Amino acid sequence: MNLTDGILRARYREGFEPPPLMEPGQVYEISIPMGATSTLFRKGHRIRVHVTSSNFPRYSRNTNTGTQPELDTRMQPATQTVWHTSSRPSQLVLPVLDSPH
Repeated sequence: MNLTDGILRARYREGFEPPPLMEPGQVYEISIPMGATSTLFRKGHRIRVHVTSSNFPRYSRNTNTGTQPELDTRMQPATQTVWHTSSRPSQLVLPVLDSPH
């Protein structure tokens, strides 16, 4: 069950002017804001993070070519890598609230 999602077109990771494209093989720090949600995770529950370069048709398509997606007639595959090493740590921040019960 999908609890929440977030979106960031990576070319706008540093703002909107000018939009620098990502270079294959390079590592970038990206923060993706997530929608608000509230879920009780009990002992033994598991969570999964799904990283993709598109969520069409919910959001505008991503052709992964660096051109204007609404006008592009070609698409190319993209690979996302989430690094999790001591030199390139990644994190998922989940605020935890104490239960009143």
